[in-house]
Amino acid sequence: MTVLRLPLVLLLTGVLGLAGCAVHQPVSLYQLDSGNPGQPKQSAGMSVLLGPVSVADYLQRETLLQRQPDGSLTAATDGRWAGSLSSDIDQLLLRQLAWRLDSQRVMLAPSATSTTPDVQVLLSITRLDSGDKQPAILDAQWRLLDRRGQVRDNRIVHLEEKHDGGTAAQVQAQGVLLQRLAEQLSAAVKPLANQPPLAEEVRKPSQAKVKQDEPDKPKMPLAAPIRTDMEVFRF
Repeated sequence: MTVLRLPLVLLLTGVLGLAGCAVHQPVSLYQLDSGNPGQPKQSAGMSVLLGPVSVADYLQRETLLQRQPDGSLTAATDGRWAGSLSSDIDQLLLRQLAWRLDSQRVMLAPSATSTTPDVQVLLSITRLDSGDKQPAILDAQWRLLDRRGQVRDNRIVHLEEKHDGGTAAQVQAQGVLLQRLAEQLSAAVKPLANQPPLAEEVRKPSQAKVKQDEPDKPKMPLAAPIRTDMEVFRF
């Protein structure tokens, strides 16, 4: 009886070993490619507050999703994101904007500084995905607020990037899309660097208001000679 059980035990051990190898098969980890942004040199450059940056709910996971020809999304079996995709997007855009604006004063929201930035970038990313046979697509919208909090620019963006089909090529294409987004953002932000100081903007309206609130003083009528038909006789 013992001789008959031995082959069965060896068979079960082999099957479990193969199952263990299948379960622990290594999976590639990916991060977005931020390109080769240079180091900004100006420490007193343009002050930009990036964020809040909102990312679509379906992207807030470690799973690397694949867009299918019918529009559906499936989880990639050969790779996943190495950490938070939202954090990767924030850091990529931060480095790209700082380099393109040549400013060390580009910060992520929320910021601990009490100073008012020259520009605040409100960004919403509603789509960032690709597939083996589908191009990488980025859909986003931004709003730019000046020092007074007024909207100076509002734009909806749709970008596409082709790739070779592999997972690594798809991730690289998605990084290229975000670099192109940063390029467009920097071009829209640069004209707002020439805003007048906030103190002058506040003082000028107040002076005009004081002048407007002053009551008009009544004007004295000019004296006019009175003519009569009476004659004066002297004796």
